[in-house]
Amino acid sequence: MDLASMTPREAADRLFNRVMTASENGNTAEAMQFAPMALQAYEQVGTLDDDARFHVALIHLALGDVKGARVQVDQMKRSAPNHLLAIMLEHDMAERSGDKAAAARAYKSFLAAFDKEIVMGRPEYRDHGGSIDRFRQAAQAASAGKK
Repeated sequence: MDLASMTPREAADRLFNRVMTASENGNTAEAMQFAPMALQAYEQVGTLDDDARFHVALIHLALGDVKGARVQVDQMKRSAPNHLLAIMLEHDMAERSGDKAAAARAYKSFLAAFDKEIVMGRPEYRDHGGSIDRFRQAAQAASAGKK
């Protein structure tokens, strides 16, 4: 299926996946090539849900644009102050900036919010369940290491 035959959201998500795959595989050139296209595709979607905001934030982080990611995190937290994906992004941004205290706070916030948030049944929690589980395990391990 080519991008032209997809809905704007499907095209944006396809480009997001391309950027993330390239980034995870260390192919920075490809990630940088497709990231602007993905951001433009999300702009064409119109109003973004929190899942799309998460994707946009990750694209900004792939580009090294922490400020762009922060805008998306702030929007996510306006709709859901304890949104698990927003907290995960805050941790990522803290790690990137070397702010160990902020990273530890994000882990703590995530664990404190997890039980109440996960039962909300947000579609993005289902879609990113593997990432959420891995992050939770890392947060629990970090928490156990501090006791």
